[in-house]
Amino acid sequence: MRKGTPEQIAEKREEIINACEKLYRTMSFREITLKEISSITSFSRPTIYNYFETKEEIFLALFKREYDRWNEALDAIIAGNETLNGLRLAEEIAKSLADRQQLLKLLAMNNYDMEANSRQEMLTAFKQSYGQSIRLMSRLLEKFRPEMSAEEIQNFIYTFYPFMFGIYPYTAVTEKQKTAMEEAGIGFVYQTVYELTRSCLIRLLGAETENNRKPV
Repeated sequence: MRKGTPEQIAEKREEIINACEKLYRTMSFREITLKEISSITSFSRPTIYNYFETKEEIFLALFKREYDRWNEALDAIIAGNETLNGLRLAEEIAKSLADRQQLLKLLAMNNYDMEANSRQEMLTAFKQSYGQSIRLMSRLLEKFRPEMSAEEIQNFIYTFYPFMFGIYPYTAVTEKQKTAMEEAGIGFVYQTVYELTRSCLIRLLGAETENNRKPV
C-alpha cells in the first residue's frame, strides 16, 4: 500500500523512473529487472510494487515523461518564434528530437507489450502526453505553415510520427551491426538524429527549394 502525501508518492515514483532511465542508457529492456531497478533506489523490490505493478508500467511512465519533455521543446518553438520558413521549422523540430535520445529509443521498442502490461490509468496518462505532442505539432504547422490545409496537417502527422519509430535504429548503429552490413555487402551512410530528421521534415514540408542553407 502506498503511504504518504500525493507529493511524497510522486517523489517516490520519480526516483523509480529515474533509476529505470539510468539503467536504460546502457542496458536493454530485456536486461532490466525490478531487482536491477531496486538496486539503485532506496526501495526494496517488493516496495516498488506499491508504486508500479510491472516493469512495463515503469517504462511507460518513463515514456510519458520523455513525451512531456519533448512537448516542452515543441511549445518553446511556438512561443519563441513569430515566423519560421519551412527549412527553419524543419531544423527546429529536428533539434528538439536530437535532444530526446531516450524518447527515440523507447519508440523503437515493442510498445504493444509495454501498453498491454500496464494498468488502464497508466496507459491513459501516457496517451494524454502522446496526444499533447500531436496537438502541439498541429499548432506548429498551423502557425508556421498556414497554407497547409487540415487534411495536409493530418497527413503530415500520420507520416512523421510513424517515421519516428525508425529514427533510433538508423542512428544508433553498433560496431557489430556495421561489421555485419559490410560483410553482407550493404552500403550504409551514417546520419545523426538531426540530419535524418531534418531531411525527412524538409521533404514533408516541401521546403527543399526555399533556400540553400546548410544544417547547423
